Amino acid sequence: MAHSVKTNAARLLDRAGIAYRLIPYTVDENDLAATHVAQELGEDISQVFKTLVLHGDRCGHFVCVVPGDAEVDLKKAAKAAGAKKADLIPMKELLPLTGYTRGGCSPIGMRKPFPTYIHSSASAHSEIFISAGVRGLQIAIDPADLIRFVGAHVTDLTSSTKPQSDTSK
Repeated sequence: MAHSVKTNAARLLDRAGIAYRLIPYTVDENDLAATHVAQELGEDISQVFKTLVLHGDRCGHFVCVVPGDAEVDLKKAAKAAGAKKADLIPMKELLPLTGYTRGGCSPIGMRKPFPTYIHSSASAHSEIFISAGVRGLQIAIDPADLIRFVGAHVTDLTSSTKPQSDTSK
C-alpha cells in the first residue's frame, strides 16, 4: 500500500522545517510489534521506537517513547512523570485520546500535547524510527530534532536487564 498522502505528523514536521524521511513498510495485522516493523524496514530494533501512552495517578496522561524490543518500566516512567504509579492506558482509550490506533501511534501530532519522555538510548543514534501516525509508515528522524520538537524529557524508562527466568527459588 503506497502512502502518498502525508500524515499529520509529517505535515507538522514540514511546518517546523524539520528534516525526516517517510518509510513505508508492509503491515501484518497479526503482528503489530515493533520487532516486525524493524524486520520489515531492515533496521536495528534498537533504533525502532514505539510510542506508549500511560496514565499516572498524579499527572494524568503522558507519553513514553522506548526502543521497540524493550518494555517500559512502569516505576521509572511514573517517577519521570512525577507520579507515584502509572499504567498503560486501556487500548480502547488510545484512539479517542490521541487520534491514533495501536501500531500507528506517533509521539508527534496527538489530539492534544502530553508530556513526553524518550528513552535515553535514542540519543546514541543519528536517526531513529517512529510511527508516522498510521500503520505501514515510519518516520526516520534525528532524535535530537524529535526531542526538541515534542519538548521531550530524555530519561531511562526501561528495565535495565531483560527479564530472565529466575532459577534461584
